Amino acid sequence: MRALARSGAPALMWRTLLVACLVCGIGLLPWLSRTDPALTVLRARSADRDPDPETLRAVRDQLDLDDGPLTLLGHWLGGLLHGSAGTSWVSGSQVLPGFGLALGVSLLLMAGALAVAAATAAAVCARTLRLGARGRLADRRPGGTATAVLAALPEFLVASVLVSVIGVQLGWLPALGWYGPQWMVLPSLAIGLPAGAVLGRLLDDLLPGAFREPWAMAATARGVPPTSVARQAVRRCVPGLLPNVALFVVGLTGGSVAVEQVFDIPGIGRLTLHAALSQDLPVLQTGTLALVLLAASAGVLARLAARLLVGPALRDGALQSLHRPRPPAPRALPLLYAGLLAAVVGAGLPRDPIALDTLARLQAPSPQHPFGTDALGRDALARISHGALTTLGTALAVSAAALVTGLLLGLLPRLSGPLVDTLSAVPPVLAGLLVTGVMGSGPWTPAFAVTVVAWSPLAAHTSSLLRQERATAHLEATRALGAGRLHLLVHELLPAVALPVARHALLRLPGIALSLAALGFLGLGAQPPSPDWGLLLAENQPYAERAPWAVLFPAAVLALLGALAVTAAGGVRLPRRRTRPTGPAGTPAGTPAETPAGPAVPAPPRRPEGTGAHLTSVSAPPTEER
Repeated sequence: MRALARSGAPALMWRTLLVACLVCGIGLLPWLSRTDPALTVLRARSADRDPDPETLRAVRDQLDLDDGPLTLLGHWLGGLLHGSAGTSWVSGSQVLPGFGLALGVSLLLMAGALAVAAATAAAVCARTLRLGARGRLADRRPGGTATAVLAALPEFLVASVLVSVIGVQLGWLPALGWYGPQWMVLPSLAIGLPAGAVLGRLLDDLLPGAFREPWAMAATARGVPPTSVARQAVRRCVPGLLPNVALFVVGLTGGSVAVEQVFDIPGIGRLTLHAALSQDLPVLQTGTLALVLLAASAGVLARLAARLLVGPALRDGALQSLHRPRPPAPRALPLLYAGLLAAVVGAGLPRDPIALDTLARLQAPSPQHPFGTDALGRDALARISHGALTTLGTALAVSAAALVTGLLLGLLPRLSGPLVDTLSAVPPVLAGLLVTGVMGSGPWTPAFAVTVVAWSPLAAHTSSLLRQERATAHLEATRALGAGRLHLLVHELLPAVALPVARHALLRLPGIALSLAALGFLGLGAQPPSPDWGLLLAENQPYAERAPWAVLFPAAVLALLGALAVTAAGGVRLPRRRTRPTGPAGTPAGTPAETPAGPAVPAPPRRPEGTGAHLTSVSAPPTEER
């Protein structure tokens, strides 16, 4: 216990320092953005009021803005010690009562979304579970086109479709407001379906390795019921996903701003966003601190649950690697999706994306306008094609930077763990506001802001896989045979971790493209009339019922990008290693040989392509707790 306390003290200090820096940065946001806080607060209170000097002076005196940001931050922290978060600069009411109601709404919505996400992930993995439990993984064919489309759809677009179709046209469920259990069904579906698709893909990537372990093959051969084998396989794989589940919990609580806006839900995400835009510091600081504490708690619980599920095998080095060489993925689907995407982009490039025709507003698809026109009469195909050049290029650059950063920091879990827990609590919109305040508005500001938060789920995934990979039997044997840390890192750990994390990064590519566009729509990057994909969806969303093609075609192209990313991720693998040259006696180099210094010295065992063959596992199958 004393050793645990000594090891946990630096981590606690590191987390406290990060939280303090984040809260202080938010407290300095109005001054960093070089805008007058009194002017922003006055506009939030009454947009029609004339901001004359006397009125601004009265606002400054009322809020004590002349005392400076450090004094205001000290007053807010002092109020927290006495159970008060201050009063809102905009409404003048106490922060905690309204914030408590918003937090309760968001937690209830999070519970519903998690239930939908769990059901969606189970549906995604159902085929692999059925075949693996019966020992028929050879019949498994990599797919996932429908999952890729679902994971690529933006939450606010799913929300808009559910509102217009189920809520308005069919009238099956209430669409707007928050008055009872019926009102949480549609927003839970809008949030949980894309999240469940991502989690299902990650779990489906791990299950084949679990079903090929000796315990699973022995259980199948002895006639153990397939449901029991499938349940144990899921339990074997879940610890590697728990950190990402914790990140989803925080994201579903504070990051579902768009869904809360569409459904008019008074949640914490919407409250924090409005506070950030109006520079209502007491509300913004309270919301951020609550999200950070929630992220830290979820991260700690995820790590404890992983240790309980894996048990002593994690400590004793008795696991097997779940990441074995994958069968070759079909190349026809990625080529088909890439060809379709290239055809769409190529067909629209000769057209003018900003040419206005007020007489052709919201026209249906025709030979003259294959994708129809928007509310200003601009050709939708031209805007989608020209927007692809900037949106896809920037999204690929951000995804590559997030992948490299996530892998490097994920290899240092003691450093990256507190960083992940802290940054996962920051919605991309708030990160964009902070980055804009420090760097100023510019074309690369959204890219940097999204990169700041995009690497955290990849780092959490890397750390989780690394923790289990270090406990594998073959790694213990390789270390005992004299392999050093550098050899283990380059030849054993990185090949096992990098590939699933790279596939995870490709799966998040469409979401990164949407995050970039959403920041541009909020005035932090690309501005109209830029043909950015997110701007297209946001600008045409009010006309979804009258002109559905204005939203469906950009969404279809985005879903096509998601399908391309997921199917291409299935083919990500390491290049084949060259076979070793034979030794002088005709034996392969690296085999035990007599040396003048003494007896035979065995070389560390090598593995074939990917993460390779392993020594026979000494671990027993995970057993259920009774």
